[in-house]
Amino acid sequence: MGAGPADVRDQLGRYDMALVGGFLPVPLHADPDLAEAAAAADVGDAVSFEVTSDAYAGFMGRYSEPLALEFVSRVGVLAGQRALDVGCGPGALTAQLVELLGSGAVAAIDPSASFVAAARDRFPDVAVQRGAAEQLPFPDDAFDVTLAQLVVHFMTDPVAGLAEMARVTRPGGRVAACVWDHAGGGGPLAVFWEAVRDLDPQAHDESGLAGAREGHLAELCAAAGLHDVESTPLAVTVHFPTFADWWEPFTYGVGPAGAHLTRLDDDGRAAVRDRCDELLPPAPFDLTASAWCAVARA
Repeated sequence: MGAGPADVRDQLGRYDMALVGGFLPVPLHADPDLAEAAAAADVGDAVSFEVTSDAYAGFMGRYSEPLALEFVSRVGVLAGQRALDVGCGPGALTAQLVELLGSGAVAAIDPSASFVAAARDRFPDVAVQRGAAEQLPFPDDAFDVTLAQLVVHFMTDPVAGLAEMARVTRPGGRVAACVWDHAGGGGPLAVFWEAVRDLDPQAHDESGLAGAREGHLAELCAAAGLHDVESTPLAVTVHFPTFADWWEPFTYGVGPAGAHLTRLDDDGRAAVRDRCDELLPPAPFDLTASAWCAVARA
């Protein structure tokens, strides 16, 4: 597998490349269930992750930061390993990997230029590149562990992305992914989408995305040729002092939820806001969000 985990940046820097793909709001892999969801979904054209890192942190970072702690613990990342963070965003998972392994043993990649810039600023000694999961710009067997947090459901082809993650992981190394439980109503956006559907029963949420239902992430891992797949739920609890603290980040235009809200007029947005306020407990309140996690071996 080559040299030890002293410096991933030096070992992999020559593989830097431009964006070769990206994330779409619906998966395109030839799975009948996913194809049906993609055909029906209306969360498409306006979805963007080319937002500021502050906007993303306010919207999803409040959940993804504590989720990263649970995720690396479940995967069993160990000192001395080399790790890759696929779809790193502004760096919630990268931060945990750096704390465990050191900057020289961590690499990260994301298709969003704004997120790559933010991650490079935050982790100047980490090899952060711009690129897509479906064509990772790394050699075979480069890492001991490759992880994707809250990413698989936005890959253009989740099976191809997971297969690439396996390719760059040494034989016997770990490949792991987690996705919010959008289908089971346990994800952090459940109240928002419930309010949207109450007002517009024809609206489509994120429940049909890849890996968002129980067992599907493991199925995708198996289809990608991974072995010894183990599935488990993860959960995090976030405190909100006021309803405004919970609501405001939805107005930042991040992801499918933000895109849906952006398409509404002022009255429509006010209606969703008021319905969310009715569904949530009185402030202050805590919300627990759950995600599906799959850990496998390359």
